[in-house]
Order: sequence, then C-alpha cells, then structure tokens
Amino acid sequence: MPASPPNRRALFQGLALAALAVAGVTMAAHRGDAAASLPSSAAGSAYDYKFTSIDGDPLPLSQFKGKTILVVNTASLCGFTPQYKGLEALYTAYKDKGLVVLGVPANDFHDQEPGSNKEIKHFCDANFAVDFPMTEKETVTGDKAHPFYKWVSAAKGAPKWNFHKYLISPEGALIAAFPSKVEPESPELKAAIDAALPHSS
Repeated sequence: MPASPPNRRALFQGLALAALAVAGVTMAAHRGDAAASLPSSAAGSAYDYKFTSIDGDPLPLSQFKGKTILVVNTASLCGFTPQYKGLEALYTAYKDKGLVVLGVPANDFHDQEPGSNKEIKHFCDANFAVDFPMTEKETVTGDKAHPFYKWVSAAKGAPKWNFHKYLISPEGALIAAFPSKVEPESPELKAAIDAALPHSS
C-alpha cells in the first residue's frame, strides 16, 4: 500500500510558524532598543509605572519623559540618612540639565522608616530642605514590592538596604544600579549621570 500523502494543513501550519519565528528573531536583532538586549523580565519602560506622591497626588513616571531619573529608596533613621543632603545637592546642581531625583520612602530594612507620609515629609523638610519629588511610603522588596521595584529588581537586583539607587535614561530604560555605599557625591555616580543626561550624545 502506498504511503499516505502528508497532511497539507499541518505542513502549512508548520511552515507558517517557522516563518513567524524567523521574522521575530530578525526584528529583535534589528530593533536596537533596550527591550531587544534585556531579558524579558526587564523589558519595557519606567514610564509604564506610577507612584503616588508623598502629598497624595498621582505621580506617573511618564511625567518625567525626556529626563534622567535617579530613583532612591530612602529612610529617616538609617546610617545613610545623611545622603539626603547629597541627593538634594545633586538635584540642585543637575535639575536644569535634565535630572530628576525621586525619593521613595520605605520601611523594609529594620523599621528605619516607621513614620507616616506627613511625618516623613516634615522630617525631610526640617532636616535637609528636600525639594526633589518624593513618593508616599512604599514596599521595595519581596512579593509586595511596588511594581516598579519588581521591574528593576528583575534586571539589576533588589535593594539590599536603604538609599539604593537606580538610574533611568531619558527614554525610560534602566541604565544602572548603585548600592547604598555609593554616595550622591561619588565620581562613579556623577559620571553615570553625566553620560545619561538628555543633552549627552
């Protein structure tokens, strides 16, 4: 008995799927954007995420499109708390060049941010004259972390302590992360910011 002819429908479906797969690989290879080079867990943009300001107003990161953003999880009772002074100085020096510093108060590490949003704001105003934007208190590690922190943690690791820093490009891509010990005045951080500013080529 002669062999049965191949199932034409199955053959067509197989060829179609193969063509789609090849096209997808080709598109990814030529896109040249952040999503093509990052793992799927880190794909996307910071502009996909929203916070609430420490005053209770909506604070979508998309409002900072075209600016470089330094996102820092902060705390009032930490050995690194004096970094508020350096962060404010950094913001003052670079804001006209396109830098936004965004403070995210968090109580994830040894209960070092126990206060309410109102108390945190008063502490920052009274002790460091903080003028850069701040969010309401958030969780930045674990399953209950804010979605932005889940995104950055998947690509660059979660914060291990207060005053961990993430640098976001003017296009919304995650550029780099810096541990708490990297101070706002450090040449390492300033060099990364200088390279990421909107006017940089």
